[in-house]
Amino acid sequence: MKRSFWRVVERSSDTTGWGSVQGLCQASKKIALAFPSPPGTFQHAMPAPFQPFGLSHVSALLVLAAVVLLLVRLRRQGHAAHALLAERALGTLLLALWPLSVITHFALGTLDRQHALPLHYCDVAAISGGLALWTRRPALCDVAYFFGLAGTLQGLITPSLQADFPDARFFFFFLWHGGVVAASLHLVLGLRHRPRAGAPVRMTLLTAAYAVLVSLLNALLGTNYGFVCDPPPVPSLIDYLGPWPWYVPALLALGAVFYTLLDLPFWRARIKALQDPPNHV
Repeated sequence: MKRSFWRVVERSSDTTGWGSVQGLCQASKKIALAFPSPPGTFQHAMPAPFQPFGLSHVSALLVLAAVVLLLVRLRRQGHAAHALLAERALGTLLLALWPLSVITHFALGTLDRQHALPLHYCDVAAISGGLALWTRRPALCDVAYFFGLAGTLQGLITPSLQADFPDARFFFFFLWHGGVVAASLHLVLGLRHRPRAGAPVRMTLLTAAYAVLVSLLNALLGTNYGFVCDPPPVPSLIDYLGPWPWYVPALLALGAVFYTLLDLPFWRARIKALQDPPNHV
């Protein structure tokens, strides 16, 4: 075995030269061919392709609905201690998912620049949602609510996902997106957060700033964060908004519409608060 190994090395060094990177790469490839790994070693079975609205997809959506109902019920029925524990657990999960995702992609050999940084729209929603559940700060609650339901919910319905259950990427995707939507709904239904006046305008400006920032980073890194360079690889709403780059401003306009619609349920309470002067004792 040792003699065979050194024969491969000698042939590689003779033909390519160890002084060059190319020679080293070719030598390593020849050694790998000469000594293949045993079956199952450092190899991963190809995952089943994800099927939109298949059994796994629908099951994940039903689990999400059950989690939202449980969170809201705990908070509204006076189980404060249990509700706080569940909120902190969900907040911690949302904050931990990105580093765990990086570790998983690295272990699977799929880590690349497109998955290495938390720069997708849903990543912003996840981090905001996790911090909002811990701090209850109104600004973070606004971002989590509007980003979570205007963008992440659409991603949950039309997932940009290649691998189906039980692949680790399937679990990460639905924990990530489902957790964001659960946090967004719980903030307004369970914790009774009310977006502040002018929130749709602020969210639209924040989204525009985000699009500009990730466009610059995409140009530097050769990535597609925020899908501002290319549409997702699976069917989505972007497919109906025209070709690049026109779908980017169309997305911003559509986001402004969604933000306004999400703010509509709170207009009445604001108008009533303005009409009813505060009582001074």
